[in-house]
Amino acid sequence: MNKKNIPKDAEECIMRGPQSALEKELIEGFLRDKGYSLEDLPNLPKSQAKKLMEEACMYASLKLAEIDAKAGFRHKIKYES
Repeated sequence: MNKKNIPKDAEECIMRGPQSALEKELIEGFLRDKGYSLEDLPNLPKSQAKKLMEEACMYASLKLAEIDAKAGFRHKIKYES
């Protein structure tokens, strides 16, 4: 994939951390819901590609935080009840 229109911080959002596979899936799902894929981004105007990736990364971050919070609540219920 040609990454010329994918901002560096968006690439890092996809590639970092132990949850990167899930994060990538969430980003791809967000883009798919908007009618795009990661492969489409290089063909879009740079500003549009950047905006989509910023939105996708924010969505993925929020979903990962939600998943983490739910896991924390489950752990607390299981071990502190």
